[in-house]
Amino acid sequence: MLGIFPLSYSYCIFSFVYLLNLNRFAVRGNVVDLAIGIIIGTAFTNVVQSLVNDIITPPFGLLLGGVDFVNLTIKIKNFVYQDQPPVVIRYGKFIQTIISLLIMAFVLFFVIKGITKLRELTARKQQKEENKKIEISEEVKVLCQIRDLLAKQSSTEG
Repeated sequence: MLGIFPLSYSYCIFSFVYLLNLNRFAVRGNVVDLAIGIIIGTAFTNVVQSLVNDIITPPFGLLLGGVDFVNLTIKIKNFVYQDQPPVVIRYGKFIQTIISLLIMAFVLFFVIKGITKLRELTARKQQKEENKKIEISEEVKVLCQIRDLLAKQSSTEG
């Protein structure tokens, strides 16, 4: 009985340490940021799908003679099983999905371009701050000249 106790005790400590590390990882910020990004991405996807399905493709369908993109299909007769309904290829929904993809890619392009621009501005600002720190004052320049003159004098005397 005593031999089992240390094993279960060490298992409990291992589990506790594992849970602490998992908690640190989850609260660190990366997981929370990822979860927020997924939620916002899902909501944005629904908005884009509604935009494409309800606003963009109906006018295109009207221009094409009153065609409803959702109902654009190709029916292929089922030759193998005659009693089964025909196979339906819904290329209208595929066209709507392609339009959604293009809109998402367009938006993501501008988001990434904006993030890159912000990073460049931040880098320039940091570079300017570093250049200000590196800039030598007049007093330091005069002291450097005195040091150089003294070094030159001591090398000519020695």
